[in-house]
Amino acid sequence: MSLTEQVRLAGVVGAGGGGFPAHVKLAARAEIVIANGAECEPLLHKDAAVMEHMAAGVVRGVELVMQAVGAKEGVIGIKEKNNRAVAAITAACAGTGVRIHLLGDYYPAGDEYDLVHAVTGRLIPPQGIPLQVGVVVQNVETLVNIAAAAEGRPVTHKTITIAGAVRHPLSLTVPVGMLYRDVLVAAGGMLSDDAVLCIGGLMMGRISADPDTPVTKTDTGVIVLPRAHPVVQRKLTPAQAQAGIGKSACDQCRYCTEMCPRYLLGYAVEPHQVMRSLSFTATGQAHWNQFAALCCACGLCTLYACPEALYPKEACDASKEELRRINFKWTGTAPVKPHPLLDGRRTPSRMLLRKLAIGEYDHPALLESRPLNPQRLVLPLKQGAGVPNIPRVGAGDRVTAGQPLGDIPAGQLGSIIHAPVAALVASVTDSITLHIIP
Repeated sequence: MSLTEQVRLAGVVGAGGGGFPAHVKLAARAEIVIANGAECEPLLHKDAAVMEHMAAGVVRGVELVMQAVGAKEGVIGIKEKNNRAVAAITAACAGTGVRIHLLGDYYPAGDEYDLVHAVTGRLIPPQGIPLQVGVVVQNVETLVNIAAAAEGRPVTHKTITIAGAVRHPLSLTVPVGMLYRDVLVAAGGMLSDDAVLCIGGLMMGRISADPDTPVTKTDTGVIVLPRAHPVVQRKLTPAQAQAGIGKSACDQCRYCTEMCPRYLLGYAVEPHQVMRSLSFTATGQAHWNQFAALCCACGLCTLYACPEALYPKEACDASKEELRRINFKWTGTAPVKPHPLLDGRRTPSRMLLRKLAIGEYDHPALLESRPLNPQRLVLPLKQGAGVPNIPRVGAGDRVTAGQPLGDIPAGQLGSIIHAPVAALVASVTDSITLHIIP
């Protein structure tokens, strides 16, 4: 059986948040394989933990992907500040064809466009993918899962960071489908009675007030913050209010554009022009601007650059949604070269922590092994890009650890889900709920 098929059957997806089925990338041809260990979301440390404790799996995964795509070069991108992870990966690379590329401590170093340019000097075409410049990029945990798939082990567990307003910040490897309510118990519980969950991070994650939200294959961690925290309050502001505030207050200072990572790489991303478009539409109505088309949604413009605390990232999100609706195709030229002030305008992580007012929560969150005793798991049928699983099981069925719980239709994009432990199927809706057998 080919590695591509092994990875497909194991249900491996991008574990850094993207969720793209990994087997698709393995069917391509490329010159370079890059392991993305940049991990730039503030307070999250799961990639560093994976590299420190699973270094051999990361390197083995790189080697397997290199063989599959015909690459001659394998590179692991990792922030220089992560000393323990750097040491572990360096030792694991000894005697292999894989090398390390040290990165600075800035945001968003993990953006594929930025990472590919930092490692290779190449610029991905606008709205393109790394493969167009001969590169395949995989998250470091994805590579560990690829190495496991080659040995017949499917994705059943996920490494995440639990940080913020919790008693004991840490990173944990938990069963996929474990509820955040149970995960937070392992972190000693929350420090606030009125807290919310920032799943996937503060910059690009999603807000949830529901502790019964399950961990999925794409989750990178959760930041717990009091509801009154300014970042939470900003994220909870209704979309229509965000647009109205921007329409009335934006003075076109250009800070959002001048500090935009994609703009600094040479791409035609200009959030201030997207904000300008708000003034030419009725508040709350659909608006669009092609200067949003290449936005990576990193959130830096909204949460860091804007001196008036406006919402350029959200305006870009709305514009991109409208562009997709009208099937807009970006037709601009490829970037010629990065901005001459690219290096000088990168956003240091320490400055981002200060701006977000989360310095008090900045702790290592090292990987630990703790007793986990969830009574039930909830596995959404769709975990990543593509279509949902067609369930293989029904209520009342008993399943074993590693058993496939669904199928992806032939010719469709998606990822198969598996039972993390022996359990009883309690229900099947848009998720499969498992009651764990003692």
